[in-house]
Parts: sequence; C-alpha cells; structure tokens
Amino acid sequence: MFQVRIHGRGGQGAVTAAELLSVAAFMEDRHAQAFPSFGSERTGAPVVAFCRIDDRPIRVREPVMRPDALVVQDPTLLHQVNVFEGLRPGGDVLINSPRSAADLGLAEFTGHVLTVPATAFAVRHFGRPVPNIVLLGGLAALTGCVTIDSLTAAVHERFPGELGRANAAAAREAHAHVSKAQREERAHAQAD
Repeated sequence: MFQVRIHGRGGQGAVTAAELLSVAAFMEDRHAQAFPSFGSERTGAPVVAFCRIDDRPIRVREPVMRPDALVVQDPTLLHQVNVFEGLRPGGDVLINSPRSAADLGLAEFTGHVLTVPATAFAVRHFGRPVPNIVLLGGLAALTGCVTIDSLTAAVHERFPGELGRANAAAAREAHAHVSKAQREERAHAQAD
C-alpha cells in the first residue's frame, strides 16, 4: 500500500489534492481512499490530507501515520509543524519552493527531498497561487504512485474546460521538472 500525507494551509487545496490523487488511482483500476484532518476551518490554518493507494481493498480508516511520501504545499510549515513525523525510511518528500532543500535547511535530512516551484507554475498557467494540482504532477514523477495521464484525466474530470487544461498543463510542467531533477541526481550520484 502506498500512503501519502499532504501538508498545507487552508485554501491551498490539500483536500482536493488528496481526492484527485485517489481518483487518478481509481482510473488505473486500483483501490484508493482520501480524507482530510483539520482543526479550525479558516484560510491559512494548517491542514493535513491523506491518500492511500493499493491493488487490494483498503480496510484501514485511520490517518496516515507512516507515510511513504509527503507533500508540503507551504514551506513555512517546515518550521511550524513536524511534517516529517512518521515518514518511512527512504520516504520521498516534495516541497513547494523555488529554493533547494539545502537552502530550506534540509541538507542533513536523511530522506529523499525535492523541491518544485509549484506556486510559480500555478500562477503562470492559471493565474492563481494554488499549488495543489501542480504538486501532484511532481509527486507522480517522484514516486510513480499514478501516471501523469491518469492524474490529468482526473483533473479534467473535476475541472472541465480551460481551468482543467491549465491545471493539467501546470501538473505536466511539475512532472517534467521533478523528472529532470531526478535524472540530475542520478547522474551526480554516478559521478561520485
């Protein structure tokens, strides 16, 4: 079972991201579940959403405590919430930031961390600073949890018309960005 935890702030679309990820998995004939966890329902408050994907029915219903991957929609949460709590050894972390992991103070972090400027991609493609779907494109590249085609199909189903096309294009750009970063990491590791 693949489990992801999405950390964001109210209004950034963490709940929608988890739902779209589960729909993309359904489109691949897999089982999935998505649900949120939040306290005060106000814009800007920390929000956590969860998604599980498996080839078999999912019977567990509690929050994801041992995620295989983390998505951090707002880098200010890195210093406010213990977003890394419970991350499985070797787990993947995707952070919305134009800065590198080292620049964010994560050089000593033992997991696999990549950043993607998701907010900038969102603004460029559809004019709003909502990074959720963009980050899902990066997550698909980073983990292979769903294909980019399934993800963009889920986006088009949820957001028909121009908004869906713009979100899908932003997700594809993030997918390409993360894929390139992974190739560069492998080349660097081979050179060492």
